[in-house]
This record gives sequence, structure tokens and C-alpha cells, in this order.
Amino acid sequence: MIQNPILPGFNPDPSICRVGDDYFIATSTFEWYPGVQIHRSQDLVNWDLACRPLSRAAQLDMRGNPDSGGIWAPCLSYADGLFWLVYTDVKRLDGNFKDAHNYIVTAPVIEGPWSDPIYVNSSGFDPSLFHDADGRKYFMNVQWNHVSNSVGGHPKHPAFDGILLQEWHPEKGLIGPVKNVFAGSSHGLTEAPHIFTRNGYYYLTTAEGGTGYEHTVTLARARDIWGPYELHPNLHVLTAKDAPDNPLQRVGHGQIVDTPDGAFYHTFLCSRPLPGRFSPMGRETGIAKVEWYADDWLYLSGGDIAPALTEVAPEPVERRPVVARETEFTGQDLPDDFQWLRTPYPERIFTLTGNGLRLIGRESLGSWFEQSLVARRQEHPAYRAETTIAAFAPTTYQQAAGLTTYYNRHKFHALMISADDNGTRCLSIQSCAGDWPDGALSFPGEVIPLADGPVELAVAVDHAQQQFYYRQSGDWLPIGPKLDASIISDEGGRGEHASFTGAFVGICAFDQTGQGCTADVIRFRYAPEGT
Repeated sequence: MIQNPILPGFNPDPSICRVGDDYFIATSTFEWYPGVQIHRSQDLVNWDLACRPLSRAAQLDMRGNPDSGGIWAPCLSYADGLFWLVYTDVKRLDGNFKDAHNYIVTAPVIEGPWSDPIYVNSSGFDPSLFHDADGRKYFMNVQWNHVSNSVGGHPKHPAFDGILLQEWHPEKGLIGPVKNVFAGSSHGLTEAPHIFTRNGYYYLTTAEGGTGYEHTVTLARARDIWGPYELHPNLHVLTAKDAPDNPLQRVGHGQIVDTPDGAFYHTFLCSRPLPGRFSPMGRETGIAKVEWYADDWLYLSGGDIAPALTEVAPEPVERRPVVARETEFTGQDLPDDFQWLRTPYPERIFTLTGNGLRLIGRESLGSWFEQSLVARRQEHPAYRAETTIAAFAPTTYQQAAGLTTYYNRHKFHALMISADDNGTRCLSIQSCAGDWPDGALSFPGEVIPLADGPVELAVAVDHAQQQFYYRQSGDWLPIGPKLDASIISDEGGRGEHASFTGAFVGICAFDQTGQGCTADVIRFRYAPEGT
């Protein structure tokens, strides 16, 4: 059986394609670097990270991008002996404007090398590239209407102004007329277009209802790629909007794929919310088996519309067991579990010394530019993470390093080694409760003086609560109160409308003196509950 989500933890907006016996899924990474995650599988059950293709400044520089900006909704396809990856770099998302620039990169194999980007347009987001049977290529994206209060747009959310379609040529770029081919259904907020062909129809998959609990997969079809498109008899192929008790919520935004033996599946994003509807793992990737009925429309297998936690796999394959992950950072490359924020110049914020990870203190935990934070996704509702700070010698409270559960600049808890007013090393919690800009940094719990030498730090997250621990010798000791872990979630603090990523746990350092004080990390362990 397939166990959903197939890509646990922050892995939204799944675009899937098959090349021979290999399946590939590209997911959004927003402000996390390198950009785009591409996973590979041969059975739809077990998935491995194949690459993060946007890994250099020529392809992606997100310094200054806001929280939940950056890489939105990539589209992955294969044609003409190449992988094609389309992506948006969102530079602004609040207010009327969305500054969203769309690009294409290619590679002969999934591991790369990936090309420098070709710029396409900036008229909206969620770009998609379709390769037709006659060799022509078509580019799609949402048209964003920043003047929607006065003209145009969908009645439910006027800024979502339909799906644009235009022919695109690898050497000539966009050619011919651009047409708004699909306004969407009455559900509104139509985005995430992908085209699939079958039996003389062009099937247009979109996402609707926003990326919260009204999210859906909406299907339409036409005999001509330019339309007109008729809506599915049920409007939606996948959704949990009318199934509040379904364990998978916020279901929407996916793509159709066929298997070598002719079966069909549909990816979707989803979340596994805690009670009270908080989603610390963010939007994850699931997959459902679908069937074509005699009316040439696609339906979820079994006749339901809300996907399940388990799904029938193409072949009987066991899912790999969940295990703890530990690293000592002894290699020359950062382990695949980890990413950092925004900058294409990681050597400015960390180095691998061969004996560990050296963090170089830069800007604060609230920075949008150069932030020394190396972290991995939270993939489970309960886990324990531990790290060892082998060497860190702060001389002022403006220098700090430690362990953090992190969502964005206004949603985090951090257990930090720093210095007091006398320059003596100490340990305390720094927390931002998610209501920025009205809130402020708080310091719950006591300040603990530290002896010289290494310090071990830990956090135990149990659904909506978390507890920090430390030790220099002997037993682990708790520090501070139990904290609200639900704020480290999509809906925490400012809420889902400004939060599109997921909870991370990792190590960080900052130095607001500007001197780049370093912290040496020699161990990090992530252990899901029960491992």
C-alpha cells in the first residue's frame, strides 16, 4: 500500500511526471535554498530526494524575498530528451501586487547539470509548460489582477483573473497571441494549471478555493487547447472541504500521471492538522488512484472525493521503516536533510570543516537577507532533536547560537547560547509568538550560566507542545516552560493566508556586532517518536 503523505513534511504543490519506470515529483521550496525539491520513485511508495536543481546565483537569488515568497509551484516535465523545470520566484506577495517572475531551466538527466534560466514572463504565478504531440509547447500561468477592486477578475476573489495560455518556443520565447482560456468554477481562486491529453481531449487540472481548508482539485476539458473548457460534472476531482473529519485536509493542487501498465494516479497537496487546525508539517504531498469512467471524466477510485491515508500501489511493495537520522557533519557537503534560507552564497553563513559544521553568525533570526540557519523539515507530529555545540565563545548578548524550531521570522522558539552583561556565557530561550508586527521577542524561563566547553541542546516536540533541554554533563535538564508548538505552523500567528511553508528544526547563529562570531556544531539527531 501507499502511505499518505508520500512526501511528509513541507513539500507542497506537487508536479509529477514519469520517464520510463521512474516517477519524479517537484515541490515548492519558497524561501528555502537550494530551490525546488525533486524526488524519485519506481513504485510510488518509497521516494528519495534526487536533486535540488536551483543551486547557484545565476538561477536563484532570494536575498530580500519575504517569508513565503521565493519558489512557488514548479512544473516538471520531460520532452525532447530533456527535463524541463518551470518555476516562479516571488519577490512580493502582500497587498495588491505580486511581483512574480517565471523561468525555465533544463537538464539532460535529473541530477543535472541544470541550465541557466530562461526568463518567460511576470504576469502571474503557478507556471506550467505543456508539450503537445505535434512538438509545439504552451506556457500557462495564473493572471494576477492587482486592480481587481475596479475591473475584471473572478467574483469570489477578483485578483485571480483566470489562466493565461500562450505558445512558447525554446529559441524564440513566447510567440503568438496570449489568451485567457479558463476563468475557473464558482469556487474561485483558480490556479495551478496543468494539461494532460487523452482520447482527443485536453484536460486542464487546476487548484481552487485557496490553499486552506476549502482547497480543491478542479478538472475541465476541451477538444481544442484554446478552449472552450467545460467543467467536470462534480466540479472537483479531489477535495476534503466537505469532509472535516478526514485525516488529510487542505487537499488540492496536483497533477495526473499514468503508470507503464495504464493505471492513473493524481498527486495532491494536503496537511495533517493538529486539533484546532494547526499544521506544523505544512502542506505535504499525497497521491490517489483515479479512474476514467465511460464519460471520459476522471474520478477518484472507489467513488469518494476525499483521499485516504492509504492507497493501492501499482505493485505490492513495502514502505521503508521510519528511522532516526543522525549526522556528525563530517563530509564535504551538507546532508540532504538540511537547507538554509535565501542566499546563493552559503559559504558566507556556514562551512563544512571536515570535523563538523561551522556556523558564521550574520544577521538576526528575523532577517530576509543573510541568516545563518541550517535546518531540516519537521516530518512527524512528535519527535526529538538533539545537537552539540562544540565551540562557541560569545562576548556580548548580540552574539548567540543554538537550536531552534522555526517557521519564519515571526514564528520560532530558540534555545540560545549567548553572553550576559558581564560577557559570561549563558543559556536562555528566545521566542517569537507569531503575531508580528504587533508582538515582540520574548524570553520565557530562566537564564542558565554555562561552564566552558561543549553544550548539548535538545527539543522534544509532542504535537502542540515542546520542551527544551540542555546538558554539559550528567543528565539532560529541562529549561524553561513547555512552549506552544502550534504557533510553528501554517495557521499559527498571522495564519494560513501569509504562511505557506512548514516547521523546521535546526541550528542557528547570529552576530549583530557584525564580526561573524562562529559556532562549531558536531552533531545533529532527528528522531521521530518511537525510534
